[in-house]
Amino acid sequence: MTIDESRPVRPLVYAHRGSSAAFAEHTRAAYLRAIAEGADGVECDVHLTKDQHVVLLHDANLDRTSDGTGPVAERTLDELRLLDFSSWKGARIPTEYGARSEQFLTLPELLDILRAAARPIGLAIELKHPSPYQLKLEDRVLDVLRAEGWDSRSSAVDNVSVSFMSFSPDSVRHLRKSVPGDYICQLVDDINVEEIREELGLGPFTGGAVANVMKAAQLEGERILDEGEVGMAGPGIDYVRQHARAVQRWLESGRRFRVWTVDSENDVALCQGLGIHEITTNRPAQVLAQL
Repeated sequence: MTIDESRPVRPLVYAHRGSSAAFAEHTRAAYLRAIAEGADGVECDVHLTKDQHVVLLHDANLDRTSDGTGPVAERTLDELRLLDFSSWKGARIPTEYGARSEQFLTLPELLDILRAAARPIGLAIELKHPSPYQLKLEDRVLDVLRAEGWDSRSSAVDNVSVSFMSFSPDSVRHLRKSVPGDYICQLVDDINVEEIREELGLGPFTGGAVANVMKAAQLEGERILDEGEVGMAGPGIDYVRQHARAVQRWLESGRRFRVWTVDSENDVALCQGLGIHEITTNRPAQVLAQL
């Protein structure tokens, strides 16, 4: 892949689930630290609760990032408020970043944090699928944003510029009905059957079937980017390295690039050299210092 040394513009730096190398992902502390470190924007993943609140969590289950278990979708917001979402990280939270009971966030609460930054800042929302609520997830997110004053034409809420992301082509197409394509990012990544089976604890047959569905979604996502149906491409850094031709083609055709998750110096340098527009990282201070 050819590196373009004539592009001096610094990529924007988005904090992946907040400054999540420092504090537990998606917590108040992680986002406040990202703002303090000067991140140009923050990224979050969203799910729906049983009572239809939009909450910030990556996994569909509670087991990895809380002291609870089971599906997020089977808990009400009040039930989730009782869980501990920060202690697993083992990082002491400064008093100014809130109490342990204040670390779990809804989408409106994150917007309040970003408004208080009192400067222009981006918010990249990833809509997680498969969801038991299917495309109702997208509808609820848009309803919440509208209630907060979101303007669909500029995709902004006060000082916050909002963009939307998903690996799911169905999600992307559904969003396209209400959101200008420039603010929608089709996420893409390579599908590894063995990794999927191990991560999800699936047998050979079920794991293969799930992988086939995910591979079909990847191919459709690539077609969406080839056809220019949305304005943003969101490949993982491994994908960038392994699919040089596709990346070059999308760059040349005007797609805006948001690459994840970029933490090492070599990967930052690669992205900057290629003219990548946005870098998503767990370590915003470190990446900003390098850039």
